[in-house]
Amino acid sequence: MLYMVIERFKPGCAEAVYRRFGERGRMAPEGLRYLSSWVDFEFARCFQVMEADDETLLAAWIAHWDDLVEFEVVPVRTSSEAATVMAGRR
Repeated sequence: MLYMVIERFKPGCAEAVYRRFGERGRMAPEGLRYLSSWVDFEFARCFQVMEADDETLLAAWIAHWDDLVEFEVVPVRTSSEAATVMAGRR
C-alpha cells in the first residue's frame, strides 16, 4: 500500500528536523519503505510517499518525529491503478 505523508513542521522546528535526520536517519521500522519526497520553499511542509504492507508501521515511524512534526497520512494509489479501477466501472 502507498501512503502520501504530509508533514507540517511545527513552528521553528525545521532545523531540528534536519539535524535529527542527519544524526539518526529516517528511523523507519523494517517494512516501511521511503520512495520519494518534496519540501516546500518555506521549509514548512514535506510531502513523502511511503510504502508498507502494514499501516501500523507508520505509527511507529511517526512516534520518532511527532515532537517536531504534525502528520497527515493519506492512503493513495498510482494514476494507472486509478485508471484501471475506473475502467472497470464503465
